[in-house]
Amino acid sequence: MEFSSRGRQRHARLAGDRREQYPHSLQFYLEPPTESISLVEFESFAIDRLRLLKVVENLGVSYVRSSDAYKTKLEAELRKLKFPYRALAEDDYEARRKDHISHFILRLAYCQSEDLRRWFLQQEMDLFRYRFNELTENLMQKFLEHVNLSFEAIGEDLKNQLANELIASTPGFTQLKVKEQMFYKVGLADAVDLFRARRVYIKDGFAFVPFKEIDVIVLNNYRTKLSKALALTARSLPSIQSDERLQPLLNHLSHSYVGPDYSIQKNTGKISLEQIDALSVKSFPLCMRQLHRALRESHHLRHGGRMQYGLFLKGIGLTLEQALEFWKKEFIRGKVDADKFDKGYAYSIRHNYGKEGKRTDYTPYSCMKIIMSNPPSQGDYHGCPFRHSDPELLKQKLQSYKIPPSGIAQIDDIGFSLNHPNQYFTESQKLLNGGREPKKEFNNSGNFQQKNNSQESINSSSTPASSNEKADTELEGLEAYFTED
Repeated sequence: MEFSSRGRQRHARLAGDRREQYPHSLQFYLEPPTESISLVEFESFAIDRLRLLKVVENLGVSYVRSSDAYKTKLEAELRKLKFPYRALAEDDYEARRKDHISHFILRLAYCQSEDLRRWFLQQEMDLFRYRFNELTENLMQKFLEHVNLSFEAIGEDLKNQLANELIASTPGFTQLKVKEQMFYKVGLADAVDLFRARRVYIKDGFAFVPFKEIDVIVLNNYRTKLSKALALTARSLPSIQSDERLQPLLNHLSHSYVGPDYSIQKNTGKISLEQIDALSVKSFPLCMRQLHRALRESHHLRHGGRMQYGLFLKGIGLTLEQALEFWKKEFIRGKVDADKFDKGYAYSIRHNYGKEGKRTDYTPYSCMKIIMSNPPSQGDYHGCPFRHSDPELLKQKLQSYKIPPSGIAQIDDIGFSLNHPNQYFTESQKLLNGGREPKKEFNNSGNFQQKNNSQESINSSSTPASSNEKADTELEGLEAYFTED
């Protein structure tokens, strides 16, 4: 296509403005965006970044962060979601704009509690680390200048004078590496992590940091700035909460789960009722094991427990007929007779499976949904043990499950990294079956709950975001059917 002289000049001016707005593919997100965007774009950007951060979290659990597999998979996700992935890309203005705006949207959504701030900070740090380490040395230097982190490089004379000390204090360095590597004189306050790990030479209140370790300094600086920014954003929440358009979106984002929703019954009929006790020990996450044990001991669960556990069992493959049989057998062992169960509880279970009321196929709870809604009170067994239990009681519970002290310490250190109880079950079964899916089991009646073909088509074609939006709305209606104790 031919451009006129005036058109080419205008095109050049626009390109110049864009480069000036986002001179680097990487940023500290110091200045909030000021342009107007539609609510559709607002939500689209935020959901994509949330997906990206969830991938960062999962890859950090499955792979070493510096490994080729980790880098390859993360770059593929950045490409797919159209975020900046190569610093040298010539025309990635839209990707840089999306990166900038989406960060600030999620900052609004995830500043609302300490747990949300901590999660957001960790994933953003891991994403920044990957992107910074992918820069060339020249681009790293330009970025440091751009964010006013221009550290003083020591001269060759001083480096030769301190060569022995630098070799002794910097792990993996030889005389040749010291000669090749550039060293920076950094204030000790900025190099605390390297100092603690005994990875740098310290003299006169300064750390002599090799270029390959400069990412630690940059990350510390970024962490400090982002932590302060999240705290300041939290203080401004009252003014944002008064906006009836934004607040529902932000609440939805902070509660969102963007992985598989487990509503499509791929495992229907694979689990028999006789297997549940054994599976609860081998493959249930702690929250579901706790609910199963409470149900077996007291022959009853209150409505929060029935919702959380009932949808989980549906997700692992229990058919409607199996669910009715399972709950009825257990409840009539307690204070509920068969007639009362049929009148007061059976309807809610059928409703759960989309066979009553609005005929909605309800989705098993994600970890975020369990943590952020309906906290347990006295006499309840639902919720997340890692968030809602007293730490000492949690340790006692883990000890009662024959987990050794070293294992308990590991759990305390890492918390949980999975995002969904049904994901835990699936991964556990794969591990126990050598990577294979569990074999199909017929229940006593030989019946399988078949989903309506049109409903399955709708579910399989919907996006994770819309599935969760649907679930959040529909579960409010479902709670009404579970309120009887």
